[in-house]
Amino acid sequence: MRIERQIYRNAQWENIDNGIKSEDIDLVTVFGNTDELEDKHHYAYLKKQYPNASIIGCSSSGNILDNSVSENSIVATAVSFDSANVVLHSVKVDANDDVSEKTKELADKFDKEGLKHIFVLADGLHINGSKIVKTFNQSVEISKSGGLAGDGDRFKKTLVISDDNGEEKIIAALGFYGDALTINSGYSAGWSEFGARRTITKSVENVLYEIDGEPALDFYKKYLGEYAAELPNSGLRFPLGIKENDNEPEVIRTLLGIDEEKKTITFAGDIPEGYKARLMKADVVSLIEGASEAAKIVNNDNKKDALCLVVSCVGRKIVMNQLIDDELEAVSNILGENVVLAGFYSYGEISPHGSDILNCSLHNQTMTLTLIYEN
Repeated sequence: MRIERQIYRNAQWENIDNGIKSEDIDLVTVFGNTDELEDKHHYAYLKKQYPNASIIGCSSSGNILDNSVSENSIVATAVSFDSANVVLHSVKVDANDDVSEKTKELADKFDKEGLKHIFVLADGLHINGSKIVKTFNQSVEISKSGGLAGDGDRFKKTLVISDDNGEEKIIAALGFYGDALTINSGYSAGWSEFGARRTITKSVENVLYEIDGEPALDFYKKYLGEYAAELPNSGLRFPLGIKENDNEPEVIRTLLGIDEEKKTITFAGDIPEGYKARLMKADVVSLIEGASEAAKIVNNDNKKDALCLVVSCVGRKIVMNQLIDDELEAVSNILGENVVLAGFYSYGEISPHGSDILNCSLHNQTMTLTLIYEN
């Protein structure tokens, strides 16, 4: 495996590594600011540069370049495999489409023979990520990871690139094939609970109506105090931890929007009725420790060149503010200098949940890592 990166700055593309023969590039990942990715010239440039590569990417809430959040508006990472190969498929989900049916259609496009892993990217605002994950779990019995496209802290428009210009309402899936491939994925959080555990008494998919019979927005405002006036943005600092029962691992849900009239809250993933819920908070130290734990999960002392696809949550970025690079440095320190970090800050993260690597979940407020290398 060989890797090179290009960045877009000062209105031009710049290669920041030793060049690899362009026709040998198999995969290009692209993460960038929404406004910039709407410019169709960028995809045309990358396709011309790497004519044989599958190009996948999305808009972000921050672009990751090694151990820092890049100030450049787009970061592209090009990978040449020694023997492995990748296959990219996508579907568009229009307003009247069933997300589960479209995801099943996408999953069925892959030849399951030799398939080692699937990396999924999807529109972070228009498509229910929980349904994507559930359908992939039912359709493909291999490990999966990925995330939902971001748009800074604006929540206006998210784009996905799948061998085409960036578009809304797209689900893209990248399949990895090859006996020489090793792919490890995992996540960690670092958030702590506060307040009493409550019950979700009314919800529809990812829209929360009531907690313990109380309107959801009233409940949030009561606990957020001075932060209530800054909703919905301040809600990123106070996600909701949910679990079906005490024996199940917890899943974190990020607030995406509020409805003052209906007193409802929309989250980045499903909030099932009957689940237990508790507000969560974090400090910078605990979030950095969470990032370190994620790196320990995927690290296996590989000494060869490797790519680590990083998907971390916009909520973590907002809480950590100027110290955001510290969580990426924590990951880099554990994985080592031979591992290139590339990725983005998201509206949702996809990663195996617990020890069962074949079943993944949609997470929020986590650091998720997918480490890829050839033996």
